[in-house]
Amino acid sequence: KEPRDDITLSTALTDLKIESLDLAMIVFDIEDSFGIEIPYNANEEAADFKTVGSVVERVKSLMANAGAAASASAKVEA
Repeated sequence: KEPRDDITLSTALTDLKIESLDLAMIVFDIEDSFGIEIPYNANEEAADFKTVGSVVERVKSLMANAGAAASASAKVEA
């Protein structure tokens, strides 16, 4: 796939010609890069990943939840 410089948060993944297998690979890469786990089922949750922005928001939310869980865990251990 060719790199593009016109991608915004509102860009639809379908406009980028991202198919379900591509999206699964992107999800794996994001998980590895950010140390999070994205519950993703291509048959059920693909609607949550319609735009670049929806992916970004999901990652932000999961990272915030992971940070909150780590803080709560640290308080319990102290």
